[in-house]
Amino acid sequence: MQELRDAPLAPLTTFRLGGPARRLLTATTEDEVTAAVSDADERGEPLLLVGGGSNLVIADEGFEGTALHIATRGLTLDGTRLEIAAGENWSATVARTVEAGLAGVECLAGIPGSAGATPIQNVGAYGQEVATVVTEVVAWDRRDRRTVVLPAAECDFSYRHSRFKAEPERHVVLRVRMELEDADGLSAPLRYAETARAMGVETGDRVPLAAARETVLKLRSGKGMVLDPEDHDTWSAGSFFTNPVLDDDSFAAFLARAAERLGPEATPPGFPAGEGRTKTSAAWLIDRAGFTKGYGDGPARISGKHTLALTNRGTARTADLLALAREVRDGVRDAFGITLVNEPVTVGCSL
Repeated sequence: MQELRDAPLAPLTTFRLGGPARRLLTATTEDEVTAAVSDADERGEPLLLVGGGSNLVIADEGFEGTALHIATRGLTLDGTRLEIAAGENWSATVARTVEAGLAGVECLAGIPGSAGATPIQNVGAYGQEVATVVTEVVAWDRRDRRTVVLPAAECDFSYRHSRFKAEPERHVVLRVRMELEDADGLSAPLRYAETARAMGVETGDRVPLAAARETVLKLRSGKGMVLDPEDHDTWSAGSFFTNPVLDDDSFAAFLARAAERLGPEATPPGFPAGEGRTKTSAAWLIDRAGFTKGYGDGPARISGKHTLALTNRGTARTADLLALAREVRDGVRDAFGITLVNEPVTVGCSL
């Protein structure tokens, strides 16, 4: 297992931000992962798990502890059953399933990061989320110090959330098992209106798998949501804020604030999110609060392609990013009475 001292963490993140770790370990096998985690836990040493680094905001001061880069590999397909090691690249995994003619995650193409992070965040986009296909998660239980197999029903999946996110110190994801669908080369029914429009079909229709994946990649690229090392407009964590889910009273208050600010013709988006709950758009809120595409004149700015992405223009520090995030969060709260919540995990810092 590779070990480095005072190792920079910024190159391991899609933001390219953050100071060094006192110690950086790179594990390529599950035994190395569990050994490193157990050793740190036994010594009471702070431990930071790093996969694809697409959901991390690390302080400029770095991490005073052990950072464990999970670089395990392995992907097996048995009929419609998929098993992937936590360190596998997620976007490449989606491409493999499409090549195999299996539906269920094709609209999650282009999402950066590792496979092990997908159940933690309950990754979702363009009408799909991994909660609908995950059957089991194999994880190291840090409390009981053993490997456990958690069925999907015990993962407590909800919008961009899971038991792994709720208890970040409890489990280390080792492998993810999914059940996909053989639909004779067709996608799962399209659930997202933008995708259906881009393909010239109706919501609920199925389309060729490869075409669905390519369409999503084009849509994501147009919003700066496909990582390109040469394009600073993609040096981000994707969507920085989650879409707010409001109860009936809060949503009614929001509609009143929107009408007062924008006029009675304003039509804020609202989507059913369970009984008595409505989800609205963080991107709409940010834009209508005055933070438009490209906002900012410093080294951290809103993407020129999508208001939900905060970006490092190449010379930013984490402090610059957090200052921008606070400005956006506070501006939206002042305008509409809604406090946005960051999706990326903050390490040694906070909003």
